[in-house]
Amino acid sequence: MKILMVCLGNICRSPLAEGILKAKIKEKRLNWKVDSAGTGSWHIGDLPDPRSVAMARKNGINITDQRARQFRAADLDEFDLILAMDKQNYRDVLRFAKTDAQRAKVKMMMDFVQPGSQMSVPDPYWDDEGFDKVYQMLEEACEALVDHYVAVAA
Repeated sequence: MKILMVCLGNICRSPLAEGILKAKIKEKRLNWKVDSAGTGSWHIGDLPDPRSVAMARKNGINITDQRARQFRAADLDEFDLILAMDKQNYRDVLRFAKTDAQRAKVKMMMDFVQPGSQMSVPDPYWDDEGFDKVYQMLEEACEALVDHYVAVAA
């Protein structure tokens, strides 16, 4: 399984989601690949936001090997599942989709916790206090995602 996490700049939410899911994959010994991207181009090549790095580190996860990149149309073919952090990211990714099969790969991250809710993971970029809440939301969603796909495969 190949999973892509998508947010706006690929420095706050999606790197945290990538790091959390990679830790869960390692723990459960799953043969999955995880990456992240942003719909915007402002931070291409940059490390994750220092606040995301600190939040991940506080929870025993190192995300300093990640570098921001922009989402590209080819991601719709390369990945099995593309998880958007908010409704705007979801719409932006769907604009690249050419087929129903590609569209079916795109989901909202929090739909694994509250199916069909279209709940967004808030962007903590402008709120230093928001990183803890975002981490907790992503932790819960990644756990639910793993549980869902491990159950489906069983």
